[in-house]
Amino acid sequence: MASMRNLKRKSPENGALVFPLDKLNQDLLERVLSRLPTSTFLRLASVCKRWKSAATSPAFHHACSQIPSREPWFYMVDSSQSSHFKNQQHFVYDSSEMNWKFFTYPSDFLKEKQQNESNFLPVAASAGLLCLHNGDKGEFTIFNPVTSSCRKLPSLDYSDTLCAIGMISSQESYKLFLIFGEIPNLSFRVYNSMTDSWEDSAILSKKSPSCPAAQSCSTDDDDEEEDDDQMFYFLSKCGNVVATEIQKNPCKQYSSITTTTKGGNGQEILCFLNSSGKVVACNLTEKNFFEYQRLLPLHQEYSIDLVECGGELFTVVLSEFLETASLRVWKFDEKEWIWNQVLAMPAAISHEFYGKKVDINCTGGGTGEHMLVCISCADDESCRYFLCRLDGNEWTELPACSSGVDGYSRKFTCAFSFQPRIEASA
Repeated sequence: MASMRNLKRKSPENGALVFPLDKLNQDLLERVLSRLPTSTFLRLASVCKRWKSAATSPAFHHACSQIPSREPWFYMVDSSQSSHFKNQQHFVYDSSEMNWKFFTYPSDFLKEKQQNESNFLPVAASAGLLCLHNGDKGEFTIFNPVTSSCRKLPSLDYSDTLCAIGMISSQESYKLFLIFGEIPNLSFRVYNSMTDSWEDSAILSKKSPSCPAAQSCSTDDDDEEEDDDQMFYFLSKCGNVVATEIQKNPCKQYSSITTTTKGGNGQEILCFLNSSGKVVACNLTEKNFFEYQRLLPLHQEYSIDLVECGGELFTVVLSEFLETASLRVWKFDEKEWIWNQVLAMPAAISHEFYGKKVDINCTGGGTGEHMLVCISCADDESCRYFLCRLDGNEWTELPACSSGVDGYSRKFTCAFSFQPRIEASA
């Protein structure tokens, strides 16, 4: 009788026993594959039919959903995309492999855009999903950038001014939040994927913070409210006429930071910048909102954006002072009711933007370790990108992106952070 072939063999490097993956049963193989980085799995699946079949397996998707978090990818938006969204490719930066990747939009999605002349813009992201918005028709599409699966949400008719869009995802469902109106008259609508429907509109009432430090600042805030409702113009140091109203990138016009509070109550909080640069926090569970203390004076020229990292809110500001430019990251202390600086870009880098018309757009990594800052300059139409590691205040400038079939060097104005999750279903 022929002896059974020994499936185990020693590794030539360290003598450890190695078990060939092709000898694993399908269930165990899918569990092993689910723990690979998404980039690695996609490469391996392209050369093995058996591994490729795992991508559509429910058991594989369940195993992937048990992975708590993955290193974030950053979905990049270039200058032409922010106005027309007509490119057939989309680009991402992989923070785990530190390189650029590009994908092609699904054919049915491109066909619909061409037939209906749809103008979709990315407006929000959560976990492994991205939300696209057609402002002309008020339509929303949920999109997985990795698998190219997409889903058009039920149409929603609204007449009020849309001021913020946010999104929260879990393993089995997601919610899309829309904030309408102008302060102090705010309302919101919620789309729930579990019911595939929009919930009824709800009013947000204004709430005064209860901490003593906030109450002591209430008098100053009340004096500023009248100014916040109006737009003023002033001369910058360069002699340019500057408006006090915040000017946002088209893709970041409705941007917000959406989080769920820790603990048993799990309150859903959405924060956004109003037109005057104040941070507005909406508690969608308790249906109220309040405004944080202003970070910089109303009549000062600066660029500002919000970032969520690890469930916490940060404000990023690029401003000029004492003949130099600085980019600083701030976190709000709700006990003392004051903004505290927690990070800063090295002065040698930020000084390069002094005297230039620059706009910053930021996004945080899903794991809470990274933050990506896109800095675009109107003077020379240049775009630069910096990845900051929060725990060590380490700043790395990303290389230019020239990938794709045409080899054209892209200029990205903003980005959206998402986790590359194959199992995320639109």
